[in-house]
Amino acid sequence: MDVVGLDRIAVQEAVRVVGLARDGDWERDSTCAGWSLRRLVAHMAAQHRGFAAAARGVGADPAHWREPADLGAPAEVHRPAAADVLDAFAEPGVEEREFTLPELGRSLPGRTAIGFHLVDYVVHAWDVAATLGVRLDLPDEVLVAGLAVARRVPADPGSRGDGFPFAPALKVPDGAGALEETLRLLGRDPARWPAVTS
Repeated sequence: MDVVGLDRIAVQEAVRVVGLARDGDWERDSTCAGWSLRRLVAHMAAQHRGFAAAARGVGADPAHWREPADLGAPAEVHRPAAADVLDAFAEPGVEEREFTLPELGRSLPGRTAIGFHLVDYVVHAWDVAATLGVRLDLPDEVLVAGLAVARRVPADPGSRGDGFPFAPALKVPDGAGALEETLRLLGRDPARWPAVTS
């Protein structure tokens, strides 16, 4: 699996859907409970910067993971952060490096960490698309790769919910597609949101 290439596709789709938001959209409630679209995009920008720092060996510094203080134009903050992480992941040997990810409290091999970033951006691209009610366009190979990562995320209730990276898993109905299964495994209920998905 070309995890770097698949991650790039997911990130580029997230950039596209964030770019569809208009001035009146930023205070909308997002799919992330208690977060506006503005806050969600701030989180996305911070995660891109943090993963870029981790790829470059400085992920332990919490400053790299802080959400931007001034998010007056969220799409304009998100776009360069996305470019930064894509540049970092394109560096030679990145999959063999150790990434320090403070949110998980440990380091991971680069390939595994990039897989987590990939599933994050399958889900966050959907979050933004669902919030805006626009179509998400991700190819099957990206959705299948994201699902493979989502299935490896521990579902122990003690490691899900407030204060953890993922919400409690939801029941996956028979016949669910790769995107729906990924969303449900990571605590999203796609039936509650009107986005037309690929």
